[in-house]
Amino acid sequence: MKRRTFLPTLVAFVCSLLVTVSCAQSTPQADGTASTAPAMTGEPVKLGYSSWAGWWPWAIAAEEGLFEKNGANVELIWFDGYLESMQALAAGQLDANSQTLNDTISFAGDAVNGMVAVLVNDNSAGNDKVIGAEGINTVADLAGKSVALEEGVVGDFLLSLALEDAGLSRDDVEIRNLETGAAATAFAAGQVDGFAGWVPFWETALSREGSQELVSSEEYPGAIPDLLVVTQKLIDSRPDQVQALVNTWFDILAFIDENPDRANEIMAKRASVSDTEFEKYTQGTKIFTLEENLEAFSAGGDDMKYMPHASQVMADFMVEVGFIPEAPDLEAILNDQFVKAYAAAK
Repeated sequence: MKRRTFLPTLVAFVCSLLVTVSCAQSTPQADGTASTAPAMTGEPVKLGYSSWAGWWPWAIAAEEGLFEKNGANVELIWFDGYLESMQALAAGQLDANSQTLNDTISFAGDAVNGMVAVLVNDNSAGNDKVIGAEGINTVADLAGKSVALEEGVVGDFLLSLALEDAGLSRDDVEIRNLETGAAATAFAAGQVDGFAGWVPFWETALSREGSQELVSSEEYPGAIPDLLVVTQKLIDSRPDQVQALVNTWFDILAFIDENPDRANEIMAKRASVSDTEFEKYTQGTKIFTLEENLEAFSAGGDDMKYMPHASQVMADFMVEVGFIPEAPDLEAILNDQFVKAYAAAK
């Protein structure tokens, strides 16, 4: 399969950006007083995010003045479509974005200003699933069966890990390559035997009578890390703003701990989900602490919780399935200097 590319859609994206994004900046402090944060100069850092539970907390920074508190001059941009946010970063329309490790590997080779992960927001801990039809009770039961998924992305990767643990490979199943929403619909309609994808699409899949979860990302810690990714250009030209973004994130986590009701109100509103959905989606997302960030960036060994190892496994997988022609420089896409600097300053 050819790797998906962003250039054919770039012109349409730029035209639609003006009307499809919502921006939050220059928010006053909650107590109405003037900010004492460092003066913010230069163009705002354009930070993209989309509807994933581990990224909703960025809305708290906009609402509660946490960007300003940390001297982060930010234009926070919401994308209804996750793919569009990655295309924008790769095309130089954003300075930073919220995206997964595997997608960062996928787009890094084409990114005009480079792509570098500087922070782990969370790990998927159940929000990605493999679903089977009635009578398919284990991953091993998928042998010889058809599975609808979007090739090369996180659902495909999760399925491949689960098949390997079951003594199988992708060659032992019939892959039906569809956009994730279409794949869930095809499964729900009884056109295939299995589905792999993320929330909320697996909810569509589970609407099929007799269907059931076979495996989820909860069983594979570290397999799907969600990240703050910035351009190498931003690191080179404005490292203070990268540090301010990282510092802001940890202030967000402190705010959530101290003001859970207010934090949940802001995030649920931004996500446009019900209270029940909000609770479900956040339960399937493990927000990373500072200590877990430091561990994830370290070369700790052959375990998926260590991103240097996980990125190599992911890159090998994407090359094998033909999603990318070759792996990018994996050392260049991981930079822990800003997390370490925050830790040292505490």
